[in-house]
Amino acid sequence: MTEINTPGAELRAGREKRGFPFSLPGADSSSRNMAAAAGIIATFFFFVLPIVKLVLLSIQGEQGFSLNYYAELLQQERFWRTMRHTFVIVTGSTLLSVILGMTAAWLMAYTDLSHKKWLHLLMLLCFVLPSYVLTLSWSSFMSPQGWMAVLLQWFSPGAKPWSMYSVGGIIFVMGIHHFPLVYLFTVNVLRKIPRDLEWAASTGGAGRWKTFARITMPLALPGVTAGGLLVFLASLDNFGIPAFLGTPVNISVLSTLIYEEIIGFGPSAFGRGASLSVILGLIAVLGTLLQWLSVRKSKQADSLRADEEPRYSLGKHRYWVNPVLWGGLMFITIIPLFSMISLSLKKSYGGKGVGNLTLDNYRYILLDNPSTWKSILNSLMLSMTTLIVCLIIGTLFAYFRVRRPSKINRLAELAISVPYTLPGIVFALSMILVWMEPIPGWNPGIYGTTTILFIAYVCRFLVLQIRAGVTAFAQVDASMEEAARISGAGAWRRWRKILLPLLLPGLLSGALLVFLTALTELTVSALLYSSGSQTIGVAIFGFEQAGNTLYSTALSSLIVFLIFAGAGLLGLLQKFTFRKGVQS
Repeated sequence: MTEINTPGAELRAGREKRGFPFSLPGADSSSRNMAAAAGIIATFFFFVLPIVKLVLLSIQGEQGFSLNYYAELLQQERFWRTMRHTFVIVTGSTLLSVILGMTAAWLMAYTDLSHKKWLHLLMLLCFVLPSYVLTLSWSSFMSPQGWMAVLLQWFSPGAKPWSMYSVGGIIFVMGIHHFPLVYLFTVNVLRKIPRDLEWAASTGGAGRWKTFARITMPLALPGVTAGGLLVFLASLDNFGIPAFLGTPVNISVLSTLIYEEIIGFGPSAFGRGASLSVILGLIAVLGTLLQWLSVRKSKQADSLRADEEPRYSLGKHRYWVNPVLWGGLMFITIIPLFSMISLSLKKSYGGKGVGNLTLDNYRYILLDNPSTWKSILNSLMLSMTTLIVCLIIGTLFAYFRVRRPSKINRLAELAISVPYTLPGIVFALSMILVWMEPIPGWNPGIYGTTTILFIAYVCRFLVLQIRAGVTAFAQVDASMEEAARISGAGAWRRWRKILLPLLLPGLLSGALLVFLTALTELTVSALLYSSGSQTIGVAIFGFEQAGNTLYSTALSSLIVFLIFAGAGLLGLLQKFTFRKGVQS
């Protein structure tokens, strides 16, 4: 009997011939083995070895392995004070984010609010803005010469606004910065809860609050927990907010204490910093595992269709709920931003009136200060090169991850995600330990240059592009690619004609996320930079530490402009690629 070759048979045969996860189409067995070995070595060297060296340094003493660094930390009052501050700040900001995120998610998922699309974008703005930009916005808004002080003077002369330079101020800014994470996790879970269950509870005599407590909240709990744990991790990792608001008043958290230990130098600075990093890293890893378990539970209902229709009519309450929600979101984002921008236009910090307005601060950072302009160029160059490298490597890895899944590439993805899972300050210290002497006796001389920043950015943000690529490839049926291959199309033509037009919107979203994250990065750069390799985030941090608030707000205002410009460019590119894909 003659065997009939069909596209389906070819597809099954291709799936049966899966080889190494890094193998290339058309390559022979030896080439595939070499590519796999090279990928494994690179993954270990760039993503695993830094963490191994960090742990080893923390338990290394003069006589071999020792726990002396940990013993010293446990005896220091400063360490326990920092742990208390860390616990209070992270717990408080997480609770605030959960309350705000749940409230916003319930209103968006269940009620008939108007203009939900714009409300959604306004909520995301809180998280899209870099934490240090949001911090500067609120510190300028609540300063003795800020807009809030002027407003309070109208009602009560002599009244002073709440100081942001406090534990409460740090909790507040962290909470409003991270609440969109809880909102995003919870709103989708709420929309997938069958409304029949809530109707049955209402029919049985349960009121709205009892239905929420007995039905809605238990079913939404996995999403709320996943979002809350993600906020916990983000708060634990955050360096900018406590550095800007806590350092001036001697409030330290673990991330800022590690930074202070390393820049303080001394004979055991790196050992103490490594020990603190291991403690912080262990807390982060434990939180990540809990968050992963929560996400798995929240995804059990992924097969359910999201119900976009409102379940409750606000009725007469619409006249105050809509203004309160819009006003609240404007108050925590837009108004402080404009307050920061207005401060950047002043000749002197305490000056008032039209005569005190000027563009000199912008001229100084763009034209008169070579180091600031250098930091802008460094950030743009690093962000673009990181984008290109992550786009290429991340897309290829995502292709093999989806089309040729195996234990090896699953383990590789886990290793690649480690630098992003760990707090940035911990990862930065591990990069220092590796690249000061990656091979015993050999120092490549890249520490303190833009090269080590580039390597750190790629290692830390590559997983963002991989996850965007995995999502994009999962939405493209493999049979389309196989049909083109059977028809005689080569690898490049299949990518150019079939894969790229379908994948480009998703890949560009991941690439823009990598670009903006790298452009506004501060935590890793704060430890790895040196003179000549500073970035925008480091320049803003330096201005603020030196008391040059007018310059730091001016540079932060430029960052906001770049973020909005990047978001607009992404929208145009996605529209262009979508139209091109439809036409083709």
